[in-house]
Amino acid sequence: MLWLLLLPLPLPALGVVEKTLGIAPYLVSKYVPSRSNTWTCLDGSQEIPWDYVNDDSCDCADGSDEPGTGACPNQSFYCQNEGHIGSFIPSSRVRDGLCEPNCCDGSDERPGVCNNVCQEVGQAYKTKVEEETKIRKTGSKIRSTYIAYAHKEKKRLEEVIETSTAQITAQEKEVARLRDIAERAESLSAAALEMKQQSPLYTSLITHSNALKSLQREHRKHLQREKELSNILDALRTGYNPNYQDMAVLEAVRGWEEIAGLPHINDVGKDSVSDEEAGVEEDTVSDVAQSKEEVDDEMWSAEELENDLDDLLNSDYISLLLEHDEYVQSPPEGSVLFDIASYLPDSVVPQYEEFKETILSLLVSFGIIKSETSSSTDTSRSRQVLTDAENELNKVKKDKENAENDLKEIFNIHGYGLEGEWKKLDGTCLRTENGDYTYEVCLFGEAKQIPNKGGSTFSLGKFASWNPSPDVKPGEEAYYQKQIYNRGTRCWNGPERNVVLLLSCGTENTLNSVVELEKCEYQFTGTTPALCRPLDSFEGRNGKKSNAGKDEL
Repeated sequence: MLWLLLLPLPLPALGVVEKTLGIAPYLVSKYVPSRSNTWTCLDGSQEIPWDYVNDDSCDCADGSDEPGTGACPNQSFYCQNEGHIGSFIPSSRVRDGLCEPNCCDGSDERPGVCNNVCQEVGQAYKTKVEEETKIRKTGSKIRSTYIAYAHKEKKRLEEVIETSTAQITAQEKEVARLRDIAERAESLSAAALEMKQQSPLYTSLITHSNALKSLQREHRKHLQREKELSNILDALRTGYNPNYQDMAVLEAVRGWEEIAGLPHINDVGKDSVSDEEAGVEEDTVSDVAQSKEEVDDEMWSAEELENDLDDLLNSDYISLLLEHDEYVQSPPEGSVLFDIASYLPDSVVPQYEEFKETILSLLVSFGIIKSETSSSTDTSRSRQVLTDAENELNKVKKDKENAENDLKEIFNIHGYGLEGEWKKLDGTCLRTENGDYTYEVCLFGEAKQIPNKGGSTFSLGKFASWNPSPDVKPGEEAYYQKQIYNRGTRCWNGPERNVVLLLSCGTENTLNSVVELEKCEYQFTGTTPALCRPLDSFEGRNGKKSNAGKDEL
């Protein structure tokens, strides 16, 4: 009896209901017939009978007469999706017999082909949005603390710059004063210093210094070569097939395990592996222990050679030479000639000093003793004071330069973000275990692959940039959702390792997954509150602001 309910409706009204199929809400008002029952194409190119609209035949040049069919190419069909969110699909998918996920109401197909599931889809979508909204709200609060930290850091750096500027001005004046003193002292003792530099002691010191520099250079070359060989042997040890029975490879692996004190690779992971099971002979252990006992206490350790040798090589040999001369020429302790002044009354000390200088001058003139002047010592001391002052000035300048550079990056969209939300995370290290390795990425620093059972740690690259895609603009949320780390350790017969870190909004800074997409090319995923922008300023994937309240279900 449904046809009885439709009797009061005029036939033209029934036609309008059908012909609005596939029309977006903002265009519905334009799909109304004229009084003469005609309709004008949206591009104004021609006027056609109203019956030609949605008749499955393309009549308008712009295809606007067929919004609800697939008759016109390169058009869009709008799904109303009541109970969910309306969406567009290509007109080529209309009435193709397939139910489109974006058309949960099934309006793209003839009645009865697709079920209307918008209520279920809408409810699931609403639940998902509520969960994401809750995470974003919590994350945005944490993000606000990051922004507050950036502003405090900005203020601190500005104070450092201001203080450093004042210190630099004062220190430059002091350096200029000390330089004048040192240059005047050097001009008086240049000839004496040149003579002292010809002494066997100074020549020997320079020779020893050159020899040490040469040994240091060779030592570092050997250390680098040893490191490279160790990496090769580690790779061979963990990658060879023990069932292959290649005696040369097996012998090489066994030899490396013995030298490095490593258990046999097949025994790794077994409880309480003995020296015999690990392939380490007792004689080898005792030899190593004995070699350690034979090291003289005065000999340098490997650590001292690595860390302290540079300081020794950077010694000021001229200052040492002058201090040596001062030490040699100083009178022995208890010398009556130089200590007698302490026994004299203060009133006669000036006469005694004058008499002493006269005697010394006579002894020098007769060649009995060498001239003893304090000019060389004064020169050394004045130069050292000047050097210390210059070092302090350079340190303050460096501190100011670092502060200025950090200040530029805090609110730089290419650096720590327009609001400085990433400054707090500079150097924050995230970790996750995956198989036999622990993967670590220190934000804005370096990514690493760390073996869980011993072996070499490999660099997977250092921070290079944010999202480099030309389709993403700096400052957009998508720009900060990707970090690039490259120029890591080169793979065996492969490229340098590199990492793409994909980040999303979360309430914690975490590293969730690691996938090796191709050889030595890794993709990390993680979460951070730094990406949880407030809901009223949330930017979608296209970088445009959206209002969550308008996505009504």
